[in-house]
Amino acid sequence: MERAEQAVEFKHSGFNCCQAVLKAFEDRTGMTEEQLKAVGSGFGGGMGCMKATCGALVGANMVLGLANDTGKPTTAVSREMLQEFEEKSGATICGDLKGIGTGKVLCECDDCIRNAVKILESKI
Repeated sequence: MERAEQAVEFKHSGFNCCQAVLKAFEDRTGMTEEQLKAVGSGFGGGMGCMKATCGALVGANMVLGLANDTGKPTTAVSREMLQEFEEKSGATICGDLKGIGTGKVLCECDDCIRNAVKILESKI
């Protein structure tokens, strides 16, 4: 099964979006499942409970920081990931993605997770 679909399955089995992305890359982080769950625990519903960055994108950036072997500075690759995520998902802020305030959902959590994983896979 591809990593993106594994991450979605983790989301449906009790992980938040950030934790699901982290868990899907457990083999690249050098961390245990318990550590990954703890690190990602504050990013369910996006950072700040839908007020800031999508948790799936945060998780992808955490993995990038641990597994960046691109030869480029992590901040530069992170910027690329942010731009690609916004292009694919329609926004980077959880509340915007979920249509809080507008009533128009731009991207469901499962697709945000898929997008974050696929973008990260293309970078590391």
